[in-house]
Amino acid sequence: YLADVWGAPASDAGLIDLPLINDWPNRPRQKVDHESGKPSQTHYEILDRRKNTARLQLTPLTGRTHQLRVHLAALGHPILGDDLYAHEEALQMTPRLHLHATELHFRHPGTGVMSRYESRCPFKTP
Repeated sequence: YLADVWGAPASDAGLIDLPLINDWPNRPRQKVDHESGKPSQTHYEILDRRKNTARLQLTPLTGRTHQLRVHLAALGHPILGDDLYAHEEALQMTPRLHLHATELHFRHPGTGVMSRYESRCPFKTP
């Protein structure tokens, strides 16, 4: 995945390891919960730093709902245009969510054949 985020993590690469759970009163939102959350890990690498933003390559090691969005927001670097987790300034920087799956691969459930799909990122770094 590629994501444009508000600010940038201090390290050029790292592992976000924060447990996530449904935020039932605020559905469909998810939240970090160190007591009841399910293990959730995301590897990140900064590809480009700008004045107020950064482009990150993200690899989810687990597959929780909204995992990438919640992990980055919890670090104080919400994904630009995220209408659920970004603060107003990051939300207003772009007309859409700046999160894009650049590559997907999986074993086809019917045939068992590995399938791989690539898609160029449609948005420019703000």
